[in-house]
Amino acid sequence: ADYEALTGLLHRAYAPLAAMGFRFTATYQSVETTRFRCEGGTCVVAELDGVIVGTVTFYDAGRTEHSEWYDRPEVASFGQFGVEPSIQGNGIGRMLMDEVERLAAESGAKEIACDTAEGATHLIATYERRGYRVVGKVNWGATNYVSVILSKEIGPFSVSDP
Repeated sequence: ADYEALTGLLHRAYAPLAAMGFRFTATYQSVETTRFRCEGGTCVVAELDGVIVGTVTFYDAGRTEHSEWYDRPEVASFGQFGVEPSIQGNGIGRMLMDEVERLAAESGAKEIACDTAEGATHLIATYERRGYRVVGKVNWGATNYVSVILSKEIGPFSVSDP
C-alpha cells in the first residue's frame, strides 16, 4: 500500500473540516498512523487512472472498540473515509460506503457504525440519508470535539443508493 499517498489524500479530504475548526486525526496524522490504522482493518481504496482518489478502512466486530457502542460484539465499523476533494460528488464515496456495508454484512455483523464531530451536521445528514442513526456520543480525548456515533442495521438487502 502507498501509505504516503493515502495520508496525503486524507489530509486533503479532511482539510475543509480542519478549516471549520475540527481536529480530526486525519487532518494531521503521520504516515505511520495511516499505516497503523489501515493494518488494523481492511483498507479499501478507489483509484482513477492509477491514482488513489478515495479510501475507507473497515473494522470487523472483533476490531471495533473504545466506546460503549463500538464494544458491542455485533457492531463493525469504518473510519479513515475520504475522497479527493476535486472529484467529490461523483459517486466514489457512495461506492466506498457500499463496499464497507457489504463487508460488514459478509462478516456477520448486525450493525455498522462510524463517528464524526457533533458539529459536522452536513456529514451527519449524509449518513442519516443512508439509513444511519445517532446511537451515542463519545469524547476521544485526542480531538477538540465530541463525536456522535452513527450506526446502521446490516442485512442482506441493506446497502442503499441515496
